Amino acid sequence: MKLAAIRSAVRAIESREIVGTVRSVKGLVLSVEQLPLPVGSLVRVEIPGRDAPRGEVVGFEGTRALVMLLSEADGVACGVQVFGEKPYATIGVNDQWLGRVVDALGRPIDGKGPIAPGSPQPLWPERTSPLSRGVVRDALPTGVRAIDSMLTIGKGQRMGIFAGPGVGKSTLLGSIARGTSAQVNVIGLIGERGREVPEFLEHVLGPEGLARSVVVVATGDESPLMRVRAATVACSVAEHFRDEGKDVLLMLDSITRFAQAQRQIGLSAGEAPATKGFTPSVFAMLPRLLERAGTIAGGGSITGFYTVLVEGDDMTEPIADAAKGILDGHIVLSRKIAERAHFPAIDILQSISRVADQISDGNHLNARRHVSRLLASYREAEELIQIGAYAKGSNPDVDAAIAVRPAIQAFLQQDRNERAEYPRTLRSLIELSLAATNVTNRRGGVSQVGAQGAPNAGKPAQSAGTAATGGRRT
Repeated sequence: MKLAAIRSAVRAIESREIVGTVRSVKGLVLSVEQLPLPVGSLVRVEIPGRDAPRGEVVGFEGTRALVMLLSEADGVACGVQVFGEKPYATIGVNDQWLGRVVDALGRPIDGKGPIAPGSPQPLWPERTSPLSRGVVRDALPTGVRAIDSMLTIGKGQRMGIFAGPGVGKSTLLGSIARGTSAQVNVIGLIGERGREVPEFLEHVLGPEGLARSVVVVATGDESPLMRVRAATVACSVAEHFRDEGKDVLLMLDSITRFAQAQRQIGLSAGEAPATKGFTPSVFAMLPRLLERAGTIAGGGSITGFYTVLVEGDDMTEPIADAAKGILDGHIVLSRKIAERAHFPAIDILQSISRVADQISDGNHLNARRHVSRLLASYREAEELIQIGAYAKGSNPDVDAAIAVRPAIQAFLQQDRNERAEYPRTLRSLIELSLAATNVTNRRGGVSQVGAQGAPNAGKPAQSAGTAATGGRRT
């Protein structure tokens, strides 16, 4: 080997500390000269008399690097030195993360002691080839009747939960985390109020759910960089367990606050605002983040649930509209339904799962479509029914919908601590459909159906492993 080549190889592997100097500060962004590090690099700022805050390179202005701090800029002065720490954003993940609560830097905040370093996992890995992805073939039961029956979720699907404030998004996530058949839950709480984090852990998720979960937290009073990083850390943790061949349930609450944090970063780095103040980088990062869920051929899966906060219940606002086009379905939580004390407040007719048909057998598919038609028929005639202007017998579907409506409403409601068995849920849905068919066949003497909506509601249930599909195992 030539001497020049040897010298080049040595320079490439030798340990060198890169040091820059702060020349100006604007908000949380430092302008640092002599810091030749790529975007995404982690740095530390040496401030005399206090712990060194961390920051990340978010852009460049001429020859100067723009560094956004992960905490406040108090104490930063012109001439302060900035040291490069990591040229690429990674997080060390291992199985010790299970049952733990960590911040956006992977540091435990639950008081249970340190976590041993794990194998580095990139926060923004290379994109997965579409041909290396597996096809969604199997259902992933969530333990929530309304979802498992009417909006069936598949392993590797990405689902949005759209709702305004205070309609039950976090409660629904907790019910899914406790009731899912996935082996590992990864939950990212992004931009949450600090008060809500312990409430979520104790009352919503509970000890049983936390035992098989990893919770990544970045509250609303933290730097926008920490909020964005929390989302990417949660995705990287999920990918670690997926690569071990496990079925992972990834939940991010919320995508809206992730987008708002990225908007702050973009504006600070000099991006021009676009749609309703959101910068172009927001709409570029959304598909990158959401596409990280899915199945890997011959490996594990990541099933994603992403909450989207719709201000004023406006489903056409920019982030909600963009997310709908990327995700594989959406669950809409209705304030009107919640006001009737119906929980989970899922509007079945406005919600959709794009893979439900391909992972459901014939009996399940037919029953789901029949019940959806009944719900739609009742909604179309609801005003006439409420004022007593509907004439019984004028529409067989409306007659059947009126007769079985109490049973359907009881079926779709569920206490947050209740876990519904998947086979029993399918059986109950099919029995509801059969009950409505019987009402239609008895138009001359329409009879109300019991609370379970089933002709054999008082009889002993079948085995939990057998749905009402001709005795076939589901």
